[in-house]
Order: sequence, then structure tokens, then C-alpha cells
Amino acid sequence: MGESTATKVTVPGDNRLANLEVSKKPSVFSRLPIVRDLKIAVGWQKAMLITGLVITAFFILVAIFAPVIAPYGYSQIRGDDGVAFPTQAPPSAEHIWGTTVGGFDVFSRTVWGTRTAVIAIIVAVVLSIFIGVFLGLVSGYFGGWVDRVLVVIADAIYSFPSLLLAILMAIMISGGQSSLWGGILASGVSITVVYIPQYFRTIRAEVMRIKNSAYVESAKVVGASTWRIMTVHLLRNSTRTLPVILTLNSSEAILTLAGLGFLGFGIEPTAAAEWGYDLNRSVADVTAGIWWTAVFPGLAIVLIVLGITLVGESLNDLADPRLRARKSAGEVIGSIEDTSVEPNVEPSADNEYAMSLMSTAPGAADVDGKEPDHE
Repeated sequence: MGESTATKVTVPGDNRLANLEVSKKPSVFSRLPIVRDLKIAVGWQKAMLITGLVITAFFILVAIFAPVIAPYGYSQIRGDDGVAFPTQAPPSAEHIWGTTVGGFDVFSRTVWGTRTAVIAIIVAVVLSIFIGVFLGLVSGYFGGWVDRVLVVIADAIYSFPSLLLAILMAIMISGGQSSLWGGILASGVSITVVYIPQYFRTIRAEVMRIKNSAYVESAKVVGASTWRIMTVHLLRNSTRTLPVILTLNSSEAILTLAGLGFLGFGIEPTAAAEWGYDLNRSVADVTAGIWWTAVFPGLAIVLIVLGITLVGESLNDLADPRLRARKSAGEVIGSIEDTSVEPNVEPSADNEYAMSLMSTAPGAADVDGKEPDHE
């Protein structure tokens, strides 16, 4: 018996086989990292992830709609009638969270400070990822003296405390007092420099692990350029742990920005609202029993850092199989739609048609798994 080969059997004018829905491709939305993690998370992991996402989404919405939510501007100390706001006034109908010693509305300053914090996160994360990932790809792929030099520089930078570097950057950029973008740039650059080694080392380790894989070697054989190999084949398969580092970077950016403001190296109050500066100005108020000037900005810092940290911890648990929670033994993984066989279901006409074509095709096996004889 000669070697049989499978051929496609077609019937003129009959396209039922082409219309059969053999498999359903998942939607783009279901393949998003957060959506995928929500599906596989169970128990406390899912509760932590949902709680963190809700808190983070709340602050993002507040930052976007700050001009609508805040009743006053971040530097406004007079009403529309020209009358100055009372100083250190307790919460009331006119100022629901009270006022500061400078006459600023606490609620408005806290809301506008959310926008400042979110912008600082975006600047720090974008710069850190772009530079760290690029250097990690170069170091891991090329190796040699380039790798050794970059590793030494990354280790040296990682030894600097982030807050100390932020203070130095703030002084170098704006002399200690800065405008909105100057203060955010100082915080973003300092966090970027400190956290570049984390992105660098993570990407470098993954690239060194997969750069000799079969699909990378195949890409080299077919003549793919170095840039295409690095961006298409290596980058796409070495970024699994980046979401965890991203969340840690985001929370650190908020704390560093608040630390700069608290120490007096942050954003000027007339340029933007910043929680750290408000906490600095409220230290003297606490001893006098004026609690509202410190509670609300401090609570905002705690909540946004808590939300981002919950998301990061959940993603870390889901990314590590050793920390991933196991489903109960009685729970079936998957659903009936994900399987190819449905019990107690009569075969349809389309299914019978497809099976008949497969059974008559050369090279098809019978129900016992034996190859039919073809003379």
C-alpha cells in the first residue's frame, strides 16, 4: 500500500462545509490582560483585583472630570461675588470639606490634586517603560560588552534612593519650586531613572531566555531584520511581568510626588493642586484641632495607592503559578462551549455532512483509529 495523502473533497455548488463554525475565535475585548485575569481569578484574588480596579477607575474619572466636580478652582480664594473665603473654616454647606489656612477650598484642592497625581503617573510610567524596555531588548539580544556596560550602569542607578534622587532632580530642574509641568517632570524623571533598572532587568532576562528559541532562529533564516526580530518576536513574548512592575511604579510615583510637595520641593500652590503640599500646610493645623485640612488629602493618597497596589498584588499572584489559587476539585475548568463534543446532542445535518466528507477522504482513519486500505 502506497503512502496516502489527505485531499480536500468538494462538491460543486455546495458550500455547507465552508459555513461550518468549527471554532469560535475569542473577541479582542476578552483577550485584554485585565479581562483575562478577571476570568481566571478566584476567591480573594478576584475580590482584590475588582476592588483595586474600582478604586483606580474612580480616581481616573475624578481626574478627567475635575473641572466639573470641583466647585472652585485649585487656587481660588474668593467667591463669584468677590468675597474672600473664610480661613480654616470647618466643613459646611458652602465648603463641604472646609477651607485651609490660606483660604483654599479643601474639596476642590483634593479633586484637582487627583489630576496632578494621574498626570505624574502617566509621565513616569511612559518614560520608564520606553527607556527600560528598549535597553533591555538591546542588552539581552546583542550581549557582549554592550550587555556588561548596561548591567553595571543599571546596578549603579538602582542603588540610589528614589526620594533623594527626586529632590536632586527638582532642584536641578526648577530650583526647588516648580510649576505644574516642572514639578511633574521632576517627579517623573526621578521615578523614571530609579525604575528603569527594573524594566531593564526584567526584559533582559526574558530576551536572553527566548532569543535562541526555534521561532527566533526561523525568523533569522527567512531573512527577518534585527529590528523586526526584537520588536515582533522578542518584545511580544517578554512583557508578561510588566503589568506588575507598572503598578508598583505608579504607586511609587504618587508617593514621590507627595514627598516632594511635603518637603517643599514640589509644585507651587498657585500652579496646581498637590496633595503633598496641602499636607505640609496642614501640619500646624492638626495641633490646633483643625483636622479636615490633613485628613482628606491624606486619605486620597492612601486610597489611590491602595487601589493600585491591590491591582498589582492580584496580577502578581495570577502571573506566578506557585501563588495562584486552585479551584475546588468539584469545579470544572472551562465551559461546554469551549469543548468540541456536547453530550446527548443529536448530530445536525451539517455535522453529518462534514463527518461523511472526512470519512471518505483519502488518509482518513476509521473509528478504531486504523488507516483504511487504499488499493
